[in-house]
Amino acid sequence: MKYDMAYEIKLDEETVQIELIETEGHVAEMSIDGRIYFIDIVEVEHGVYSILLDGISYNVELLPTENKKYLVNTLYNAFNIEIIDAETKYKNSRRKAEDEDLNFISTPMPGKVVKILVKEGDLVKGGETVIIVSAMKMESEYKVVKDRLITKVLVKEGDNIDGHQPLIMLE
Repeated sequence: MKYDMAYEIKLDEETVQIELIETEGHVAEMSIDGRIYFIDIVEVEHGVYSILLDGISYNVELLPTENKKYLVNTLYNAFNIEIIDAETKYKNSRRKAEDEDLNFISTPMPGKVVKILVKEGDLVKGGETVIIVSAMKMESEYKVVKDRLITKVLVKEGDNIDGHQPLIMLE
């Protein structure tokens, strides 16, 4: 079966690009940082995998610790990893944007304006939601970081928007 699934795996401070290319039975063709591997992988019990790579056998246990984070146990080592997929990248970029105190509200991804909760001239309190946007089948609320004055609303409900497009101007 052919796939087009790309992920990043974060191991400590190192990030590795992984792409599942194709599977046939229990053999997977994968690209790891651009290098192709053929891996024979079988789940021998829930969360425990037997992996055969280049004639060497590995046993790996995956224990979920929190959303998309795992403790990976091998015979001699344990690793904490995080799977960084499109949803995680989106949430991280939103979190970063919310931490910045800009003069406008924008979304990191293209989407559609669901609801505008303010109008020009409104004074909003820090942490207050000003707009709701649908992107990647998720509705996200965008808030002001601190007390702000709404100077201009650049979009209307139902508008399709681009990533990083200013939606609401702030003073």
